[in-house]
Amino acid sequence: MKTADIESLDHEGRGVAHVDGKVVFIDGALPGERVSYTSFRSKSKYDNARADTIIKSSSQRVQPRCPHFGICGGCSMQHLEVGAQTAAKQRVLEDAFWHIARLRPESVLPPIVGPAWGYRRRARFTVRKVERKGGVLVGFHEKRSSYVADMNSCAVLPAPISALLPGLKQLATGLSIDDRLPQIEIAAGDMPTVLVFRILEPLTNADENKLRDFADMHGVTIWLQPGGPDSAALFHPPGAPQPAYRLPDFDVTLRFRPTDFTQVNHDVNRVLVRRALGLLEVQSGELIADMFCGLGNFTLPLARLGARVVGVEGSAALVARARGNAVLNGLDERIEYHVANLFEVTPERLSAWGRFDKMLIDPPREGAVELVKALDETAPSRIVYVSCNPATLARDAAVLVHEKGYRLVSAGIANMFPQTSHVESIALLQR
Repeated sequence: MKTADIESLDHEGRGVAHVDGKVVFIDGALPGERVSYTSFRSKSKYDNARADTIIKSSSQRVQPRCPHFGICGGCSMQHLEVGAQTAAKQRVLEDAFWHIARLRPESVLPPIVGPAWGYRRRARFTVRKVERKGGVLVGFHEKRSSYVADMNSCAVLPAPISALLPGLKQLATGLSIDDRLPQIEIAAGDMPTVLVFRILEPLTNADENKLRDFADMHGVTIWLQPGGPDSAALFHPPGAPQPAYRLPDFDVTLRFRPTDFTQVNHDVNRVLVRRALGLLEVQSGELIADMFCGLGNFTLPLARLGARVVGVEGSAALVARARGNAVLNGLDERIEYHVANLFEVTPERLSAWGRFDKMLIDPPREGAVELVKALDETAPSRIVYVSCNPATLARDAAVLVHEKGYRLVSAGIANMFPQTSHVESIALLQR
């Protein structure tokens, strides 16, 4: 039996130990614990392993709420008390700044937290017919596997959505295309809850009647997606409203298509927007850039505070929705949108959009390194950078501080995905 003393958590929520000069990453182990473990992948410098027995338990260990924990790959930290999860994510962020950029923020922001359970408003379930398990499975992938977890509930989904899972399995099993239905996507705004069925073959009349009955019984809206995301269209009930969510602090409503990117945690998103705009210290009449603006999650609140805003986004479809949201909220005269690939932006293209007083950057996981490299001596005095990847945030902050003359004034995390190792963060840079 191999044993190890766990020293820390890595960025994926695995326990980290050193055994015989090699690093061992152990699923299910927590700092301060002594565990027995089994390796399932061995490399020259590290092993990947799973904990078999907890010989000495951490005081921060809790009983996972979800019966699928350890099998489902959707969560990796349910065995760690939620406050300790937040602290661990803050350490991941600080470690990324130091090890990648040799930076430490001048101050650490208080973490943004929200509900620990029932928060996830977006999910994409895999659907797979498995005869030996009695029909169709609907769920997330199992950990480190292409198999689908046999799920009847999900504790991080809102309870009414979690309760749909058994019915969705029964519904999918009864459809004529039960082996041509690869996924069901859930998108729940403040109104309504939408289920998007990805279909690879046309439905029969009987199939359509079953979908209508399910929607009526459970009070949900069903869209069908026969091709790419833009092919998704409302199926039932006719005339159902487009999903939307509100940012009440700014009296803003954002409509979206259910296949669009939106933040999964509405409670944390509201606080994140409020903090970002507070860090920017928005003044009426300023020209502020919102880079990677998406649907307008930050653009519209910035305009509501009196700023003139330039929103830039690579997706023409998202920009069209953002423009519609600006009109919906009566803010279109204060916002100018551009479609552009910010991963290839040049200093000349950036200067053509204006000389900005301040800038908000909210990129995907790849970060915004070409954008920050394109900043010149006319760059904004204050940048707020919202990130879903501490590594690329640290990389880009290194460019801003070491090459562009900014200071890393403050940084902190937002626990957007409790029970998972995902780290959302925010940083203020100033020059």
